[in-house]
Amino acid sequence: MFSLNCKGKLLLIEKPLVMGILNITEDSFYAESRVQSIEAIKNKATQMVKEGADILDIGAQSTRPGSKRISAKDELEKVIPAIEMLANLFPGIIISIDTYHAEVASKSVKAGAGIVNDISAGEMDMNMLSVVASLNVPYICMHMKGEPATMQQNPGYEDVTKEVLDFFIKKTAACKLAGINDVIIDPGFGFGKNILQNLSLLKNLSVFRILEKPILAGISRKSTIYKTLKIPVEDSINGTTVLNTLALHNRASILRVHDVKEAKEIITLMKEYTKA
Repeated sequence: MFSLNCKGKLLLIEKPLVMGILNITEDSFYAESRVQSIEAIKNKATQMVKEGADILDIGAQSTRPGSKRISAKDELEKVIPAIEMLANLFPGIIISIDTYHAEVASKSVKAGAGIVNDISAGEMDMNMLSVVASLNVPYICMHMKGEPATMQQNPGYEDVTKEVLDFFIKKTAACKLAGINDVIIDPGFGFGKNILQNLSLLKNLSVFRILEKPILAGISRKSTIYKTLKIPVEDSINGTTVLNTLALHNRASILRVHDVKEAKEIITLMKEYTKA
């Protein structure tokens, strides 16, 4: 069991949790996950909360392969009104801000977010670790090789699991040194990794338990699924369910998903399976 302090709210991970994805961008790889207006964000978040989401992860920066960056100012204009609305509408829910800008992280936590989710693990903004430490919230630290615009251009590893584990050994030490109390690790499926590398990481996911941190698996509807099956991303829910089941079997603590209902059903079935 893990216990995380999310800006005064205690988040206990006694069983796997579900993080619902809210993309406030017109450039996300999965069109149906995009929510632009406040009303659309409200409706999607309401659906996710009703379906059992434990965390809502909101971001305005597209991080799909080949995507372009937007400024912290543009991010803030999109995320702050949404976070304030969600914090008022769902006072009991944990909100995560998906950003690699320290300024966006700081202002989002002040607006009501309780977790910072950084795809760059502090590599894209050198102020991020010190800022997160000052905010006293959990930090989702993700592995990415390269950056979104170029990360899928022939990513190479001698041993992807060993290299990602070595990265986290160093990065969690840096987080501790900065003063961050609660770290969640995310192997970064699809971020600078090809299909076989993603599947190898998934197969060896339990290795990361040596770090004694919660493990987040974000493989929902990603290209490893739809390219392997040669189907449109819209048809990838079945493949997502299969890989999320494997992630749980291999000790994932949090599933970051587009489809909350299906993820909650996996968790329920896995719980009963372990009893049998």
